[in-house]
Amino acid sequence: MKKIIVIILVAFIIIQFFPIDKTNPAPTPGMDFLKIKNTPENIAHTFRTSCYDCHSNETKYPWYSSIAPTSWWVKNHIDEGRKHLNFSTFAVYEPKRQLHKLEECIEMVEKKEMPLESYYIGHQDAKLSDEQRADLVLYFKKIKEDTERKIMFSK
Repeated sequence: MKKIIVIILVAFIIIQFFPIDKTNPAPTPGMDFLKIKNTPENIAHTFRTSCYDCHSNETKYPWYSSIAPTSWWVKNHIDEGRKHLNFSTFAVYEPKRQLHKLEECIEMVEKKEMPLESYYIGHQDAKLSDEQRADLVLYFKKIKEDTERKIMFSK
């Protein structure tokens, strides 16, 4: 039993020498969703608190992201989140893709699938109240309608 504990401890120490890359891509204000959509500050605050760590290039890495293997799990979530939807580069999406992403945002927030439950463990402030969820959904719907109008008039 003592040998097993020593082996686990040594393995834990060794994996600490394989840190994750915590470098965020350079800011792109001209492409950022909050900037290009002139998002009201109360909605922008909710975005930054509940969405931007995983869905932007403005990730604020928590203390536990320095400890492997948790760091690997956190980095994977961030990479997957950015791959699926990156608010920092929203302007580069084609209008139809923007529409699709907005529809997904509406659905995920309404169904309480975002933010992920696991995210709340280290981010209690990210929990959305029913009022915040309703505000986000209403905002996403407004932006979606504006985007649809732009597509119609560009034809």
